[in-house]
Parts: sequence; structure tokens; C-alpha cells
Amino acid sequence: MADLKDFAEKLVNLTVKEVNELATILKDEYGIEPAAAAVAVAAGGGAAAGEAAEEQTEFTVVLKAAGASKLAVVKLVKELTGLGLKEAKELVDGAPSNIKEGVSKDEANALKASLEEAGAEVELK
Repeated sequence: MADLKDFAEKLVNLTVKEVNELATILKDEYGIEPAAAAVAVAAGGGAAAGEAAEEQTEFTVVLKAAGASKLAVVKLVKELTGLGLKEAKELVDGAPSNIKEGVSKDEANALKASLEEAGAEVELK
């Protein structure tokens, strides 16, 4: 009985590539069409695909601190957000504060790089 549990555990933990190889072996060497097994394993593999689909797609760029060159950071925040100089200064002075919310990963990384280049401490959430 323990051997069957080990075998079942091994089957459940197969990767998609390994499942395809197993299906080929069953078909070529034993003449078994593993359609039902493929559906069962695909359902198990679907959970892994669902987890990958839940990857974060929207980010918030958070200014943690202005750093040494506060003026450069204020100017950059003004430029990146479209705020007025006074509002940008208040945003920087009130750190930690959200610079932009709901942006894509690429845009968030670009904003972070720009702000860090200006001397700010930035975090992505």
C-alpha cells in the first residue's frame, strides 16, 4: 500500500514535460492511449498554471525617502506625476508616499530606476 501512495505522489508531482513523455511511452511501448490520465494530470497541472496567472500585474511606486538630493527628486516627481511644484514637494516631504498606483511592471521599474538615479529610496508594492 505504501508503494502505491509513493507512486501516486510521484504522478501528482510530474511536470507537464514529464507527463508528455509518460504519455508517449504508454502509447508507443504499451499501446495505451492515456487520454483520461492526461485530463486528470492536466487538471492538477492547471493549478500550477493558475498560480502563474496570478502574478502581480499592477504595482504601486512608493517613495520611501528623498535621499541627499531632495531638490532633484522633487523636480523628478513633478515631471513624472504631472503635479505642480508645491504638490510634488509636499509629496516628497510626506515620504513614505505613493508616487503612482496601478502601473504596469515595466513602468514601475522605469519609475523606480529614474527616482533611484536621482537619489531617492523607492519601493514597489
